Order: sequence, then C-alpha cells, then structure tokens
Amino acid sequence: MLPEGFTEKYQQLLGAEAAPFLASFQNQGYKGFRINPLKPNPQAVNLDLTQSVPMTQWGYYGAVNGHQVDHQAGYVYSQEPSAMLVGAVAAPKPGERVLDLCAAPGGKTTHLAGFMQQQGLLVANEIMPKRAKILAENVERFGIENAVITNETPARLAKKFVGYFDRILVDAPCSGEGMFRKDPGAKQYWTPDYPAACAQRQREILTETLKMLRPGGELIYSTCTFSPEEDEQIIAWLLEQYPLSVVPITRQAGMSAGRPEWADGNPELAGTLRLFPHLFNGEGHFMAKLRLTDGPVAAPSKTKKQRKHAAPALTKEQQSLWQDFAKTMLPTTSFGHLLVHRDHLFAQPLAVELKGLKVVRPGLPLGEFKRNRFEPAYALALTLASAPQQLDLTTAQYVKYVHGETFTTDATGKGWYLLRYQDKSVGFGKLTGTTMKNFFPKGLRFVADVAE
Repeated sequence: MLPEGFTEKYQQLLGAEAAPFLASFQNQGYKGFRINPLKPNPQAVNLDLTQSVPMTQWGYYGAVNGHQVDHQAGYVYSQEPSAMLVGAVAAPKPGERVLDLCAAPGGKTTHLAGFMQQQGLLVANEIMPKRAKILAENVERFGIENAVITNETPARLAKKFVGYFDRILVDAPCSGEGMFRKDPGAKQYWTPDYPAACAQRQREILTETLKMLRPGGELIYSTCTFSPEEDEQIIAWLLEQYPLSVVPITRQAGMSAGRPEWADGNPELAGTLRLFPHLFNGEGHFMAKLRLTDGPVAAPSKTKKQRKHAAPALTKEQQSLWQDFAKTMLPTTSFGHLLVHRDHLFAQPLAVELKGLKVVRPGLPLGEFKRNRFEPAYALALTLASAPQQLDLTTAQYVKYVHGETFTTDATGKGWYLLRYQDKSVGFGKLTGTTMKNFFPKGLRFVADVAE
C-alpha cells in the first residue's frame, strides 16, 4: 500500500506513464553486487558474473552470502543495482582528491575507491556515529588504502577543506521514495510535505559542499527519490545560485533523462539521469553531475595561517618494532606518511591536516603497539596480495579462523603469517610451535558457510 497522497502526486506528474510506474511497486526488487578491482584476482569469486548491471564496470545482478569467503575477504560488496550507477557516473581518476560526503554504509565509497586504484585521497564522511562505524568496517573489508573516514557535519568539513576537492559526491538524505519497494518502512514516514522538508536540508548541505570544491571540480548529486522538489528543482537552484554547468550523463536502455518541465524548464536538466523501476531493473534513483566553472565559492580564511601537517612522530621503540615487522612481512611495501594515535599506527595516503575534526580512521590501520611488540591490523592483511610468510588454509582451518579458534599447522616458521583461503587474504595469525594463534577481530567472528 503506497502512502496517501503519493499515488495522486505521480498520477498528475507522469500522466499516462503513471499506471506502469505505480504497478512496479508490486513487483519484487533486484539484488546486486560489485566485485572488487583492488584485489589481485577480482573475478575469482563463487558467484555468477554473467548478468552485468548496465553502465557499471564491476556490477552484477545476484545475491551475496555474507558468511562466504568472497564477502569476508572483501572481494564482493552487496549493493542495489541502481545505486551502482552513482559511482559509475562519478568515476574519479587515480590521484584525485575525492569527498564522499554522506558515505555510510559504504557502497559508494568502496565503488569510488575502485576507480582510484589506491591513489590520491578519498575522504569518506558520515554524520551519524553508529553509521560511521559501519562505514569504517566496509572500507576495511574492501582493502582500501587511501581512505580517511570522518564523522562530521558538512559545515565543519567546509572550514577545513576550502576549495580542496577535485570531486565531491553527495548522495543526499532524501524522502526515500525510490526505496519503497526495497524498504517498506520508508513508506511510513512519507507525507506530501516530506519532500519539501528534505529539499531544504539538501540545500543546506549543498551550500557547505560547494565551498569545498575546487574550480573545475565536479559535484555528483544523487538521491533515491522521484520527487522533483529534491531532484530537478535542486539542480535548477544550484545552477541559479552558483557558477555550475551540467555535465550530461550518458544513458543506456531503460534509463531516463531528467525532466526540465518539473523544474524551471532549463534544458540543461535533461542532462541529468533518472531511473524508474518500471523501466530499469533496479530501484528509483536520480543523478546529476555538475562542474564548477569559476570559484572557489568560498575564499580561504586570511586571519589564520594554514598549519603544515605534522603527524605525531613514532618513538624510537615504535620505529624499531614497526621496522622489524615490515622487514619480515612487507619487504616490498612502503608507506609515505605514518602517524600514531593512541598507540595505533596509521598510514595516510596524503599528508592531510585533520586537527579539530572527529576522525574515525585517519588513514590505513597498520597495527597497534603493545608492550614490547607490534600487532598488525586486520585492515592491513586485507590490502595484501601476498607476504614472505603466508599460509594457505584448509577449509577446516578457515572455519576455525573466522570463528575465533586457534588451530594446528605443520608450518615451520615462527611469528606472523598472512593467512589465505581460496587464494584470498583473510587475516593475520601468529605461529607459536605448531599452534596458530587467532587474530581475527572478535566483533567480526562468524560461522562460515563453506559449501561454495
């Protein structure tokens, strides 16, 4: 049952097209997943890769089992098919500075990272603390090396990153009309006035966002709603208020152009993209790409000098412990910017000043300094294709490992091992005698489904 007022609204807007549009909400939705191009063998998954999602380089239709190694090792990310097109439209280049402003749970962040190929800087922000934690877990699982995760408001970020980013993605909080089929709960809070309230919040978010975009940079705006108030009318407002131009989005079969008649009639709005569930095999989505033709929108403050980045230095003991581990396990890997926070060691992709911000992850977690020893991070293991000391697990050993149990092995070396299963890195273990101590994170442990 659709919310009161929704049917009438879209009957008026869509005319003859309203009947098949409204009927599509009675149909079953589509599931999808992306494979991870950051892995050395991304297609080595136990999933059907024959039904690709249009216009997506790594997207496929199908369901993911979260208790299989493909998911645990970060080889796949479950994502609704229409949502995949947002990352495909953004398509950042390696080396760029990119901001994913409303990033949780991480689908779009992980997609952007695939394009960036571990180069440049990817700032993934989420304003809600609990959702920011989920975002961090998904970034970790995907093996992303060049991400910084913040838990901030757009306004506070804008003060820190004036004219800084080459590309910003705003997957805006919206009325969620496009998710009615996937998430029936979204219908419960919809009212005829809700889209207008969401549009006001979107304008507030975008006002701060534009301050962070460099001249020539691109803003990618998306929603999972059909509402013109939150889609074409927001883009029309941006074009009126800021020196922006629409970068037309290429469409394929089943994809629709934005509708200028639903806003101010500006023909540029036809370069935006709509996905309707009666035309495309996915949920409802809207996307626009805009380029800042002049700027920056906000000038850097002249009252305070920009401080140089100064990462907390490692102590001599920490330096020695880290070098001993790196010499054994990472002889061909180097990290440019190391910093320590509360005894945890991180590698930053670029030296970036984060002082004054709520930071969930200031870079790639490398490990933790404990008394007289260095303990490598699970996140580091998921970035590695191999290591001088590694162990290929049997199925029985893998089941024990992800469940948090120790296991015996006939390996002859001692110390840290990169553990692998089905040619996928799954974590670290430490060998003492014939016993492999388990360092799989306690909060992630599960009963594996190995019937693959």
